[in-house]
Amino acid sequence: MTVDHDDDDDPAERKMRFLFQLRSRGVTDPRVLAAMERIDRGLFVRGQFADRAYEDTPLPIPCGQTISQPSVVGLMTQSLNPGPRDTMLEIGTGSGYQAAILSGLCRRVYTVDRHRRLVQEAEAIFRHLKLSNITAQVADGSRGLPDQAPFDRILVTAAAEDPPGPLLAQLKIGGIMVVPVGQSDAVQTLIRVTRTEAGFDYDELRQVRFVPLVEGLGPQ
Repeated sequence: MTVDHDDDDDPAERKMRFLFQLRSRGVTDPRVLAAMERIDRGLFVRGQFADRAYEDTPLPIPCGQTISQPSVVGLMTQSLNPGPRDTMLEIGTGSGYQAAILSGLCRRVYTVDRHRRLVQEAEAIFRHLKLSNITAQVADGSRGLPDQAPFDRILVTAAAEDPPGPLLAQLKIGGIMVVPVGQSDAVQTLIRVTRTEAGFDYDELRQVRFVPLVEGLGPQ
């Protein structure tokens, strides 16, 4: 699998600039930075936007979806504080880039998307990268994966009006979910939900902008 990039752009320099961008925007966890250094974002951005793969910007992908900007991927991952024994659920596979990052930080990643094309294309990249601890499937993300629950960590990469009840129910005691919430497409807040014995604690992290979380499956 190859991606065309500017031949004059030295890969080592490009990687150094990429990591500097991440650090300058608040991604400071050494494990997260190392995971993002290992996974080449260029593999997940194709077509006319391939030459912008290393910019800190969201980019269009098929099915009307986007690949998030790298700094947001890093900040969301950092906020999850994933551990090497954790089982993770990602809602919204998209390009597969976020799941690939998570695969280097936890034991098992389950990732679901409502669009079959996105799941199939992501699976091809996971195989290419030999990321054998990722399970991707077509499913209604708003319902989670009750058969595999409970999860140590849940990451939602689409915006809901409120943290979805079925996902909260699939979070272990002591588990963490990071999800963008908001009723507006323009203004959403990234929040971290921690499940405790007594209920749920909520922390607001930052303003973000994500595609909406849609119930049901996409056109197959």
